[in-house]
Amino acid sequence: MNETPVVPESDAPTGAPTANPASGRADLRPENINDAVIRLAGNSQDGIQSAGAFLARLAGRSDQDVMTYMTIPSTISGGPSLFQVRIGTGEVLSSGDEADFLVAFYQHSYQDNIDFLKEGGVLLYDSDNVEPNLDDKRFVYVGVPITGLTVEALGGTAKDKGKNIFILGLIAKIFSLDVEKLKRLISEKFAGKDESIVNTAMMAFQAGYAYPVGKILSHHYQFEKVARKPGARAQITMDGNQAIAYGLIAAGVRYGAGYPITPWSSIMEILRSELPKYGGLFVQAEDELGAVSLALGFSFSGYLAVTGSAGPGISLKTEAIGWASMAEMPLIICNIQRGGPSTGLPTNVEQSDLHQAIFGGHGDSPRVVLAASTVEDCFYIAIEAARIARKYSTPVFILSDTSLATRIEAFDEPDLSKLMIDPKPDLTPRASGFKPYDIERITQHVPPGARMIDGKYPLVSGLEHDEMGHPTGSPKLHMAMTAKRRKKLQKLAEEIPVPEVYGDQKGDTLLVGWGSTYGPIHDAAKLAREQGEKIGSLHLRHIHPLPNGLEKIFAKFKRIVVVEMNDQGVYGFGQLATILRARYCEPKIESVTKTDGLTFRVKEILEGVFKRSFADKKGRRDSPKRPLSGNGTGQDVDLARAEVIPQGIG
Repeated sequence: MNETPVVPESDAPTGAPTANPASGRADLRPENINDAVIRLAGNSQDGIQSAGAFLARLAGRSDQDVMTYMTIPSTISGGPSLFQVRIGTGEVLSSGDEADFLVAFYQHSYQDNIDFLKEGGVLLYDSDNVEPNLDDKRFVYVGVPITGLTVEALGGTAKDKGKNIFILGLIAKIFSLDVEKLKRLISEKFAGKDESIVNTAMMAFQAGYAYPVGKILSHHYQFEKVARKPGARAQITMDGNQAIAYGLIAAGVRYGAGYPITPWSSIMEILRSELPKYGGLFVQAEDELGAVSLALGFSFSGYLAVTGSAGPGISLKTEAIGWASMAEMPLIICNIQRGGPSTGLPTNVEQSDLHQAIFGGHGDSPRVVLAASTVEDCFYIAIEAARIARKYSTPVFILSDTSLATRIEAFDEPDLSKLMIDPKPDLTPRASGFKPYDIERITQHVPPGARMIDGKYPLVSGLEHDEMGHPTGSPKLHMAMTAKRRKKLQKLAEEIPVPEVYGDQKGDTLLVGWGSTYGPIHDAAKLAREQGEKIGSLHLRHIHPLPNGLEKIFAKFKRIVVVEMNDQGVYGFGQLATILRARYCEPKIESVTKTDGLTFRVKEILEGVFKRSFADKKGRRDSPKRPLSGNGTGQDVDLARAEVIPQGIG
């Protein structure tokens, strides 16, 4: 076990370290850095997610961009886990292909993650548990007896507890982080708990911060200061599930029902806690069918409601969602996708529920499908979903996934004074001759309690119906009502804006994506353009219906490559690629897909698209290759739980 760093000869610093402003990523040899990827690897019970979250929230409170990535085991007994945080003074859109700084708690943590450490990067390992291969001269090795020092600081009863906070203190020292802000974050985290818990955490933090790491690491690092723009809004940090929940509240959703399932459950828990503050209610039902039925009851009463789940739970809701399509009842359904089918990979990421969302119903049951691209977009996609559901009296799916659900990002605080909606049912009397299901108009329901001046009250039914909602078996009416339900989605397609193309507006290759792949696809296009490729990228938020005009963009490129995290299927194309090929009959649409349960890395996308290695011109080694499948506004909203930097909210 070695506690002295082994510095590769070629990496040995000569003279005082200087910043390298030309580098778009951190080189951990200069003292001043503008971007670093820190990867914590241990077991699920070590609390590395908490330590990483502290770093992410500190970055947000320091006006830095941040993005995190985590994996957790699906078994109750726990297992290997990691948390990666990328902090930057510029735009951060992906969590990073490589780590600049790896913390390994155990031997398996070292062995499983060392290939993700960039050449010249720092391996900080627990010398009580890890024996690295010091003959590998690519890295800087820093051994610290983390377990022993934590026990020494907290007393023999600490055992393995507190190592995460000890490491947090050590990282704070190495990266010259704002200690007072970190201490406030720790105090906030344990607020309401026994004072001894806070004291213990502070002791562990102080022990890590006081460790003389300067004796074994040549120098410390410091992130460049962010120049705050005059009048800029404060930043908030939250994960994707928090963003969806608070977006729903801002959109005026006050009622809902659900049943627990990973990774949807935290949305349910936030709504169950927060909605009563706004006069609302969230019910945990006895099962998935009960949950969606309760939500439909809330919507029938005149209050747009929400339900949600992951893929398996959405399957159980399908019958009632079909009722919502037939009755034209507004409803928001959140699907936080995970690996599947069945219980599958419950804590891993996949985008394999797209066809389920669009087509997963009996009969012709049109519904709208939206997909969030970033944590910030999770907030705004909820507002968009509510707008569409109300305007078009239709079920609206919000697709997110495990990556977005657990990822922490920092973004500008929403202007709630302009966004918040005060939801109130329209109980004004309806004029004589009012027909909710008027063939020539978009359906608008009459909440119970609203007076019909002519005394003729409509019905709501899952049966086919006439313009007043009365059941009918008329073939002519069924054809007319089926067309009516379809035409409102065609009308919606006319108002959806065409997505902007990043990079080249015409050329050889257009990368197309949806959902959480936004950042890696964007960065892949950026890197490819730096190396001379004529390439652009386009990301879809409105998946069904698709916006009109995409064909004009596609015509400007020789290849359309759809990048998504699902299987290539029987015919060699991912789920979105299949839809686009069917819609545009365009053979130049190709697929790059994968199903390993992990998020895309930038070079992984490029190697899949171009079938060759892409080396960063900044001289970093290639990332390890992975196999690819496929070819080719009204009230105030309390965001305190979401780590708002106070600016008159809360």
